[in-house]
Amino acid sequence: MVKHFGPIAAVNGLDLEVPEGICLGLLGPNGAGKSTTMRLLTGQAIADAGELRVLGHGLPSDSKAARLEMGVVPQLDNLDVDVTVEDNLAVYARLYRVEDVGAAVDRCLDLARLRDRRRDAVDELSGGMRRRLLLARGLVHEPRLVLLDEPTVGLDPQIRTEIWTLIGELKSRGTTILISTHYIEEAERLADEVAVMTHGKVISRGRPADLIAEHAGRQTAEVYAPPQRLAELRASVEAEGLKVRPAGPAIAIVGSERAAAGVVPEDAVVRAATLEDVFVLLTGEEAE
Repeated sequence: MVKHFGPIAAVNGLDLEVPEGICLGLLGPNGAGKSTTMRLLTGQAIADAGELRVLGHGLPSDSKAARLEMGVVPQLDNLDVDVTVEDNLAVYARLYRVEDVGAAVDRCLDLARLRDRRRDAVDELSGGMRRRLLLARGLVHEPRLVLLDEPTVGLDPQIRTEIWTLIGELKSRGTTILISTHYIEEAERLADEVAVMTHGKVISRGRPADLIAEHAGRQTAEVYAPPQRLAELRASVEAEGLKVRPAGPAIAIVGSERAAAGVVPEDAVVRAATLEDVFVLLTGEEAE
């Protein structure tokens, strides 16, 4: 797929297939094209080139039928604050032609752990409650495919963990999930497979452990030192054919188990290689 906004290629030759029953994480820095990809999948944007099929439906010609089988949880909170918690769910249940609206609302209230707040106004809920309601609303019609666009962006760690728990429950039911995120921990915790995305295309894809083994090896050695020493060390290590990435006030020598004797300083902190190492090496961006 290709999608331009003026001179900017937001999606640039993206090739993506999501097998049924898995959680696929689109992991990339801001501006990588993740949200544009979500908009293409929901028919909110139309590709300039390429073929797009969702659940057997061609887009954009059959986007209405595709949307009936998809659950979409947007990045931004767009709940209706003028009605109650249960009304937010009931309206969507009717829009998606759910036969038993009451049962669907009760099921989603239980999922979001909001049954005791069902008659409260949305603006009386905490941020975590609103996010749980937003997720439950996207599931009110029991969709075959759920699209989660940066589901925990801007949330504090406690609320983020609550949302991860709900998504984990969804995974356990075998629902197919496509989640976009720029949080490394979120991708590692939730995704069966991760597709690393930058500049509008997927540059590597696989299970987190496989990506780490392929791109980062087994170990990473972090060295903390003054900037001049780090610059000199980086040059000497890279001259040995090893990969080096920035790591805040340090540098990280990725795949340090392959280093010859004496290349890695004795004061280096050696740890297991991580998906963060892969992310930074492939995208050139610092991880969050």
